[in-house]
Amino acid sequence: MKFLAPLTEGKILKRYKRFLADIQLSSGEVVTAHTANTGSMKTCWEPGWKVLISFHDNPKRKLKYSLEMTNNGQTWIGINTSLPNKLAKEAIENGLIKELKGYPFIKPEVKTGNSRIDFLLSKEKETCSKKDQFFVEVKNVTLKGDGHQKNAALFPDAVSVRGQKHIRELIRLHKEGYKTALLFIVQREDVDYFTPAKDIDPLYSSLLKEAAASGVLILVYQCTMSKEEIVVNKSLPVKLNN
Repeated sequence: MKFLAPLTEGKILKRYKRFLADIQLSSGEVVTAHTANTGSMKTCWEPGWKVLISFHDNPKRKLKYSLEMTNNGQTWIGINTSLPNKLAKEAIENGLIKELKGYPFIKPEVKTGNSRIDFLLSKEKETCSKKDQFFVEVKNVTLKGDGHQKNAALFPDAVSVRGQKHIRELIRLHKEGYKTALLFIVQREDVDYFTPAKDIDPLYSSLLKEAAASGVLILVYQCTMSKEEIVVNKSLPVKLNN
């Protein structure tokens, strides 16, 4: 996914009220950027870190800038949670996720049970059997571990009741005969495997293991990050019992 316009570099001064961040530009000017991330953003920013922001000349917007990426000195980190679904869809369409190849039709935001699942992939445009349909839920991963997990990408970065609900729904759909997958998009390059953040959300970790045991695919793909584009690049190992 290429950015439509060049991003502006600055440094982050503070993040507050969940959706706001003050950014100092190279000129010394301080602007307030919208932060499309409701999570804790743990391990994703500290005062003084380099960041990239996008400019939006839309009269309907209160804030002209959006925070896109931060940099910890080792990697760019994609913190805009509106992007993972776009990255996933592009990667699926381009055949970059081998487990999801062969499904040319993609329907977004499909209501099922008491949830909405991000994508329903199918082999036929109109009707096809359950075994030819693939429900895929996408999650954005930005949390990095520490200590013995210092090379791990973890999810979630806060207790996720919504995420727990999505796992239960995928398990149910799989039992009904559909193919199902949880697709974790890792937007940082300083990690080399994935594991659930059981210290943060032990129930989510337990449900993820249950899902894998029931046949739900657990897919983790890491992105290559740059100022110009973000591209889904390679799969990462999954360690559910770490």
